[in-house]
Amino acid sequence: MPKPANRPISRYAKEAAELLGLLIRRARVEHRMTAGEVAERAGMSRGLVHRIEKGDIGASIGAAFEVASVVGLRLFDQDARGMTLKASEARSVNTLLPQAVRASTGKVNDDF
Repeated sequence: MPKPANRPISRYAKEAAELLGLLIRRARVEHRMTAGEVAERAGMSRGLVHRIEKGDIGASIGAAFEVASVVGLRLFDQDARGMTLKASEARSVNTLLPQAVRASTGKVNDDF
């Protein structure tokens, strides 16, 4: 299915992308790194780094996380070991969830 040309983006998502970009830029400048150096270390173009820093909602989340890692920005207040443990815990909980969720087939009669 092709990606819609103009999909609606919530204000929360826009602000979250902008905040992430601002935090990444600040960390990059504090580490005295150029956008080109970050791009080279992250394996992407300098333009993509600039888009991420500007909060472009169309930049991939994986690219943004990689840039954050390169500039030393911890996103989840976890060190590497803590992140691994949290991810393992989340996988364990998710295995208990149903494989699929179906839409409700009708109105529930809860009038007792």
